[in-house]
Amino acid sequence: MYRQVMVTGMGCICALGTSLDQSMKNMFANIGAPEPPIQFSTDHPIQYPVFSLPNSLGSDSGESQPVNHWVSKQNQYLTLTARMGIAAAAQALEDARIHPKDLRHKRVGVCMGTTVGCALNNDSFYIQYKQGNDPGMDPIKRFLASNPADSIAREFNLDGPTQTIVNACASGTDAIGVGASWLAADLCDLVIAGGTDELCKVTYNGFISLMITDNAPCKPFDANRKGLNLGEGSGVVILEPLHKKSPLKDRNNCRVAGYGSACDAYHLTAPKPDGQGLKTAINQALFNSSFTPEDIGFINAHGTGTQENDKVEMTVFEQLLPRIPFFSTKGYTGHTLGAAGAIEAIFTLYSLTHQIIPKSMGFSTRDPKAAISPVENNQAVSCTAAMSQSVAFGGNNAALIFSLP
Repeated sequence: MYRQVMVTGMGCICALGTSLDQSMKNMFANIGAPEPPIQFSTDHPIQYPVFSLPNSLGSDSGESQPVNHWVSKQNQYLTLTARMGIAAAAQALEDARIHPKDLRHKRVGVCMGTTVGCALNNDSFYIQYKQGNDPGMDPIKRFLASNPADSIAREFNLDGPTQTIVNACASGTDAIGVGASWLAADLCDLVIAGGTDELCKVTYNGFISLMITDNAPCKPFDANRKGLNLGEGSGVVILEPLHKKSPLKDRNNCRVAGYGSACDAYHLTAPKPDGQGLKTAINQALFNSSFTPEDIGFINAHGTGTQENDKVEMTVFEQLLPRIPFFSTKGYTGHTLGAAGAIEAIFTLYSLTHQIIPKSMGFSTRDPKAAISPVENNQAVSCTAAMSQSVAFGGNNAALIFSLP
């Protein structure tokens, strides 16, 4: 079913760069380092570093401040989460050689993932309210107008189905899978799908309180890993039916070969130790794609740098996908939460079409308790299929398999 769906365009904004090409250039140059947050301040004695978007305020002046460049003036008051989603969608449409006017009279769906979605970024409003003041309602109106999927639909005058998926850190992966299912069911002519999330003070404090945040650059799968670094960004893909576009027309064209989603419901934040939920999602994606584990050329892992998450992933890879190269890109972008699955799916697509995968940034020392370890250097691959997958809070797991035409 899913193999009739093509990815025909991609857009990405993250700490690595303000476009997909810039991001991949920096990734394969092994560039990436978190810094203390500049969007907000806290009383923590340790300034836990984050991966901020270049000029995270999204100013519309200068090449390094591109978010508002892609957003119409009437929508520039929206939250950065919404504006990043619009910007990545505009980039993806341009990459697919589709002018927004071409979308008129078509059934165009929008499916976007997010987590906090900036819902908790209005702390100044709540502080004033708690102090007995009467703050203006503009911050609340701004938030209510900033639903990511609805914002994109409004920006491009779309009237197809819209859905914002809030499924923890699997949201972006699920959004692409759900969007592909709309096309497979002939509910749409085209789908804009992905994820978007900005850094948030409440999220920042929350992860620190969970004691799963590293006070140095994160080290996914490393023996000395201590936790994650948060990040922000957006990744969006254009999905079209196979028959609507020649599969050889553009370098970005790949099939969405399979999608799987499962919840182990084991714990609010920790994955089930045996990885049963992730195994189910991967097996479901393999079944839907008709591929075998041996057909998968590489895996873009969730790889947050936390002890339990990385341990579970390595256990599952060893059991289901042995000897297949895997890596984490969160050492370049940080954990972008609801955007992570979409951004990493795009990195997977780029690596598949260019037949090269990046080193797993932050990894240097093999975990003696694990039988496998990630890619330590950029390396060429020769394959026709790859997997990107997510392990999220609440036991949510999702996997996408992409293949060359």
